[in-house]
This record gives sequence, C-alpha cells and structure tokens, in this order.
Amino acid sequence: MATPGTQYLMQAGLAAGMAGSQGMHTASLQPVNRQLSDPVNMLPDDLIPNSQSRIALRGVDGKDVLVPYLSIGTWSWGDKATFKYNPTHDLPRIHAAWTKLKAVGLTFVDTAQSYGDGESELICGTLFDGMPRDSFVVQTKWLSTPDMTNTLLQAGGPKSKLRDSLARLRLDYVDIYLVHGPIHPSKISTVAKGMAECVESGMARAVGVANYDTKEMIKMADELAKHGIPLSVSQCEYSVIRRLPEVSGIIRECRKRSICFQGFASLAEGRLSGKYSRFNEPPRRRRFSSYPMHLLEPTINVLKSIGEERRVPVPAIALNYSINKGVLPLVGVRDAEQAEQDMQALGWRLSEDEMRRIEEVSFEGHKSFMQHG
Repeated sequence: MATPGTQYLMQAGLAAGMAGSQGMHTASLQPVNRQLSDPVNMLPDDLIPNSQSRIALRGVDGKDVLVPYLSIGTWSWGDKATFKYNPTHDLPRIHAAWTKLKAVGLTFVDTAQSYGDGESELICGTLFDGMPRDSFVVQTKWLSTPDMTNTLLQAGGPKSKLRDSLARLRLDYVDIYLVHGPIHPSKISTVAKGMAECVESGMARAVGVANYDTKEMIKMADELAKHGIPLSVSQCEYSVIRRLPEVSGIIRECRKRSICFQGFASLAEGRLSGKYSRFNEPPRRRRFSSYPMHLLEPTINVLKSIGEERRVPVPAIALNYSINKGVLPLVGVRDAEQAEQDMQALGWRLSEDEMRRIEEVSFEGHKSFMQHG
C-alpha cells in the first residue's frame, strides 16, 4: 500500500521550501539571461505536433515507448491535501475529461505513488479498464522517501513499491517509472540498480528521474548504463515563469543524450491559465511557481493578447510555448473544460515573434531543497 499521509507531508514540505519559488525563497522574479537561453524554436521548422504525433522514449533492445507531445498530470486526482479532492464531485469530471482526451489520442498520464497516497493510481486504473494496453501510456514515480521499505530493502525498494503501484493501476507493467526526486536514502548507484531491476523484470519499459540537477542526472544515466538500461526521461518544473532547466543546461544535456525532457507545472498550477488575478489569487497551498499574481500581470497580459489574436485559450498558448522549446509539457486536468483548452495547444505553432514576446516577460525561477533541477 502507499504510505499513509504522504500527500500531507508533501504539502508541508512545499510550504517549507521544497517548491522552487515558495517558502525559503523570496517573491522576486529573476529575468532570464538571454545568453544562456535556447533559441525560441527548438523543433524542426516543418514539424507541427498534433494529438496523433509521437515522441520516442528510449527503451531496452530498441523497444521505444511512444508518447504524445502532451502528458496529463494527475496530482489532483485523489489528493485532498493540496487540491481538496472530493470523489462525489471530482471523479465524474475526471472521467468526462478522460473521455474527451481518449477520443483524440491524448492518453499519456503521469501519476505517482504519493499522489493522494496512491488514490491517483487507483483512479487511473479505473480509466484504463477495457482499453487495449497499447492504447495508453502510464508513467508513475517511485516514492523515494526514507521509509522502512526503502531503507531496509535499499536497491529492492523501487521494485517493491512498483509492485504495489501495479496492483492499484490494475496493470502488469508501467510504461515509464521515475525516481520521484533526488532525496533518497540510497546512493544513486544503488537506486540505479533497483530501477534497472524493474525494467529487467518486465515491470517497467523505461525509467527516468524527476527534479535532478544536471550532474545528478548524468550520474544516474551512467549508473543505469552499467546495467544496459538507458535513462529515458528527466522531469523538472518548467514553464514561462520557470525556465531554469533551460538556462542551467539540463535541457541541452538531455538533447545531447537523447533523453526526453518533461516539464511539470506547465501552467504554474493555474497561474498561467488566465483564471487568476491580483483580485483572485490561487489557493496558497498550490506552491509551485507561487508568485503573487500582481507580479505576473505583464506575463499574463502577453499570453492573453496572443490568445485573443490566435483565438485559442490562454493555457494553449503557455503549453505551445513549452512544446516549441523542445519540452514535453505535463498539465493537470480536472474536468472536460480544462481538457478542451489544453488540447488546443496542438496542431499549430507560435511564430518566432510571438515566442520572443513571451520570452520578454518570462522568468528564470529558483532551485530548492527538493527541486535540484
């Protein structure tokens, strides 16, 4: 079973400074150093990703995992600590959103053992019921906290936890299994051995890391290579207002090593959705990129202006920005309306002029205790 109370421990940690712009950090917004940023368009000029387009994540023996250019984040599914999940109200809306996403082929979900103390995985399992196994992709994360299982089993911790995840998901294997953060009781070499065992046993097709910095990511890639397993994914918070993985060089290193870089909190937990303002702040418990909204008004105004010109919702602009930068964005979806808005990020691309307008009001962001990357 998932460790009870993990969702509340995570929320307490975020409040204490685990998030890259909250707690220990000031509310100041640091402009991006243009000399360290990537070009505005990182995709080939003739590539316009749509809902049927796929990215190949490296698997073992040439058996790649094919994923869409947009992943559905499921942290809010089952989570009471941060998102006040209510099954009577929220579960039907999640199923309605999934119906809409499934109809267009956007069936790549990102979940974790810590989300809702395993409730998110349980909900995902209900959504997959009756679907052909090759019609969806599921990515979950090893709860790498130093609990009894991880401390006593060491390299056996990831496999033991994954076995529980598979029971909740009602699956024989997950497509991608990530280390959920760089804070774990064992050395990277020990963790790599445990993650490799998950692939060798057939319980996972590919593995990756979340919130690692560049050096930690390279170390994990090198240790996995000793077992003949590629590092397929590196995931960090990335959005218009947290471009740190770009300027710090993580994304460039991923590109060099054929590692898929995923950016979570792509809408800064709703701050880049157009929903909030200085007169309607998001809940304080939503800690990622949690700058006061009055500081983000110039950014929001540019996104809204481009959205009006393009006749697409503001979230679609922010997500299309990430895709243009070569990032696979993760975006939380709680209902069909959000799914509809997010889907509109695909099938077109921002122009270079629009990308530059956004970058003029974008920000670097911070590192933290838990977010090294």
